[in-house]
Amino acid sequence: MQNFIYDIDTKIYFGKNQLDNLIIELNNLGAKKPLIVYGGGSIKANGIYKKIIMLLKSAGLLWEELAGVQPNPRVETVEEGIKICREKNCDIILAVGGGSSIDTAKLIATAVFYPAEAWDIVKAPNKIVDALPIITVVTMAATGSEMNTIAVISNMKTKEKIGTRHPLMRPKVSFLDPTYTFTVSRYQTAAGVVDIMSHVLENYFSRYRASFIQDKMCEGLLQACIKYGPIALQTPNNYEARANLMWAASWAINGSLSLGKADPWSCHSIEHQLSAYYDITHGVGLAIIIPHWMEYVLKEETLDKFYEYGTNVWNIDAGLDKESVARLAIAKTRQFFSALGMPEKLHELDVSETYFEEMSEKAATLALKTAYVALSSEDINKIYRAAL
Repeated sequence: MQNFIYDIDTKIYFGKNQLDNLIIELNNLGAKKPLIVYGGGSIKANGIYKKIIMLLKSAGLLWEELAGVQPNPRVETVEEGIKICREKNCDIILAVGGGSSIDTAKLIATAVFYPAEAWDIVKAPNKIVDALPIITVVTMAATGSEMNTIAVISNMKTKEKIGTRHPLMRPKVSFLDPTYTFTVSRYQTAAGVVDIMSHVLENYFSRYRASFIQDKMCEGLLQACIKYGPIALQTPNNYEARANLMWAASWAINGSLSLGKADPWSCHSIEHQLSAYYDITHGVGLAIIIPHWMEYVLKEETLDKFYEYGTNVWNIDAGLDKESVARLAIAKTRQFFSALGMPEKLHELDVSETYFEEMSEKAATLALKTAYVALSSEDINKIYRAAL
């Protein structure tokens, strides 16, 4: 039954040169001293950092910086950002980069009001009471964090990677200029396409069958990735391809596709353990796990959905028997990820079976008994081993 509240309180500036409106939005939010959160040196190499600093100087604003955010962002980096905010009286967080920088910003914005360790609110977001406003400048199409309430943070000491959420984590404003993604590497572009598709697939394969409109949206977004992913790899400066991927990334996980559904996400729970234990790129891990998960959950009760997936997304001949269509769809999924340059097996990333039992136990605690197909720790262990 579809029964929900829909509210996306993020203002989007989409297209070329939209960052020119940054000062307007900083003023609207009453900002006096932003904390700029970013990763490596890419935003300095491509000129984005220079433009932001020029805009801040022209407006007479002071700022602080937190650089060096990791691809799987660490809670220690969050704590460093909290310290800067408190000591320097920062009143807004400006996240520049991909999902890692944005997720780090979200935790800083909320944890700065929390008196104990930030990891506490990662595990128990109900403890969040307030947040600094967040503005994002997106440089990679992947996580969709610029338009949602979710943050994923890693604790390498405890080997945990946890996705947490709270309404106060939703950015107030996000700038999406597809030209900022032109310089993203081939590898990261491909991983981003997989990440986008994974978010859509987690919503598409659902126990709730009454969400016809959301499923059609899912199919359209998947086909956009299938069409434009290879084009972006072949011609990195293709604006149409980059723009469609960037917009697909936002809509894949802004909450619209999950309306009327409540399935826990299986592949993300399984992959998060890989990232936590082996520090691999999230999209790369998903490219390996998704086809193996599909093969494992293909059963009589899921056959109809896989048939829809095959005929509506991959345009497989609807006249074939349902099982043939389903297996072809899984094969095409694997082949597409491989064509993007993604590995097909975990051993290609130097992953061994050493921690599989431990990882499976952790993944199984994440409500997967009520997932699209219920998964126990034993089931997850089998998926890991099949993917090895």
